[in-house]
Amino acid sequence: MTTKSSYKTRATYSKRNLLSGVLFGIGLAAFIDETVFHQLLHWHHFYDKSTTSVGLVSDGLFHAFSWFATIWAGFLFSDLRRRNALVIKVWVAGLLLGAGGFQFYDGTIQHKIMRIHQIRYDVDVFPYDLTWNIIAVAMILGGAYLLLRSQPQARLEGGPVS
Repeated sequence: MTTKSSYKTRATYSKRNLLSGVLFGIGLAAFIDETVFHQLLHWHHFYDKSTTSVGLVSDGLFHAFSWFATIWAGFLFSDLRRRNALVIKVWVAGLLLGAGGFQFYDGTIQHKIMRIHQIRYDVDVFPYDLTWNIIAVAMILGGAYLLLRSQPQARLEGGPVS
């Protein structure tokens, strides 16, 4: 028999699954962005409105942020596993929502509104922006779909959660 308090506990752990996935998605997307576009391809820095030195410092802070999000996600993930409360569909939904949300924010707010950097310089950025934001929206839609499909499973699954 399931009690009202166990539903509340399941809802709490469902939110933690989602938060852990979102944080991991943000950290992963930021890590890939920083590693590929900042370090390997040298297309831009996190902050390009100053000197190269300032750009490199901003990249370092951005890299630290991505690792902080990833490590926080890892602690949450480990706690969920320890409590036998991990719902992988909710976690993966969070990962897609976090990565897609980060990428969409980066492509719209940072690139177009704040203009702190562009994907590339000295080229027509429209194809890059279009690709970047289409991939972001696809991840967000995929995460939302998975989350909607997993919610009944997260509420009904049995097992210990304390």
